[in-house]
Amino acid sequence: MAFRQRREKLRSILAGSTCIRPGSVYDATSIRIAEDLGFELGMFGGSVASLAVLGDPDIALITLTELAEQMRRMSRASTLPVLVDADHGYGNALNVRRTVQELEAAGAAGLTIEDTLLPPAFGQAGTHLIPLEEGVGKMKAALDGRSDPSLVIMGRTGAVSVTGLDDAIERAKAYEATGVDALFFTGIKSRRELEALSAATSLPIVLGGGPEDVTALDFLADQCVRIALQGHAPFAAATQAVYQTLKALREGTSPKNLNGLASAELTSRAMRDAEVKARAGAFLGLKNK
Repeated sequence: MAFRQRREKLRSILAGSTCIRPGSVYDATSIRIAEDLGFELGMFGGSVASLAVLGDPDIALITLTELAEQMRRMSRASTLPVLVDADHGYGNALNVRRTVQELEAAGAAGLTIEDTLLPPAFGQAGTHLIPLEEGVGKMKAALDGRSDPSLVIMGRTGAVSVTGLDDAIERAKAYEATGVDALFFTGIKSRRELEALSAATSLPIVLGGGPEDVTALDFLADQCVRIALQGHAPFAAATQAVYQTLKALREGTSPKNLNGLASAELTSRAMRDAEVKARAGAFLGLKNK
């Protein structure tokens, strides 16, 4: 599926009337599994990107080059549309423009640019936001960096839990005015907050988690939430599986007695073994055994 088709699929999700939950993806194998299971969209989060590429916490250590290259690997491996968490755009507004160009070339269906102050400033603990005017400049630069009009660009803010609901509403309205395609909110703690934000904008909403009473899909759909994230459990599960397997091997368990391993059939499907063998037959004259 061409990149534009993937982006149009994401646009159709945002233009719909229901709310979906994307699959958290971070490499070629995870995105193929998500695609095979029928997920409509993959979410490549900044925190899981940092873990998958660097093994480091989400403190803005990963570079744009590393993020884009990981997205490129996933684009090659699967046709599943992917929404990329591009954090703060890796610098100022001009860096944001470059970030959009690189992720567009890497095959992202959409990306988010947030107004969090990253990396953290010297001597400042906790989460801080950049000024509204700077955030607006980043959104404008992101849109200017887009060459494929089908690429989805979202403005993201966690203001509701940092500076309050009123500021979150002001930022949402300002970012909508720049022409972004959707708004991404994090830190929402109640239905009342989501209802107020939804009433303040006509754009589709992406929600980055929330308490249990804010997660019902019917309620979210009524509030124009079209994508609701559900964390990055697949990476956590993979980490636990690797730990348990290595621990068992270290303690002397025979490889044939290990538990919880992927079946040969699942592994073969994830690496597209049948397709590779077909190409080997067509291009190398090799016969399948």
